[in-house]
Amino acid sequence: QVQLVESGGGLVQAGGSLRLSCAASGRTFSSYTMSWFRQAPGKEREFVAAIHWNAVTTDYADSVKGRFTISRDNGKRTLYLQMNNLKPEDTAHYYCAARRTGITQSNDYDYWGQGTQVTVSS
Repeated sequence: QVQLVESGGGLVQAGGSLRLSCAASGRTFSSYTMSWFRQAPGKEREFVAAIHWNAVTTDYADSVKGRFTISRDNGKRTLYLQMNNLKPEDTAHYYCAARRTGITQSNDYDYWGQGTQVTVSS
């Protein structure tokens, strides 16, 4: 069982930056693929970024490539998402998720957090 708790969301102006964190419980964090998803009002949840348990292999949605960076600290059992050059269209509720197997952009994850809200004003 893995419990995930996101933090770091907030209100920021366009062009600004935020760093999201996702703290995980459980001693097996280092063996999970971790990802960030987001859901805007009236839209389906969408993939943002993922990182393999090896902390090297990553994947990004085209909409965030070059602006967002996913990373993890297995010793601290924490996942991060550094978001730079934020745009109003990045406004959404951001969720972290964990799965026992490899990276996927689908919603096929075993554990989900409650999410944190990111609002970008124009």
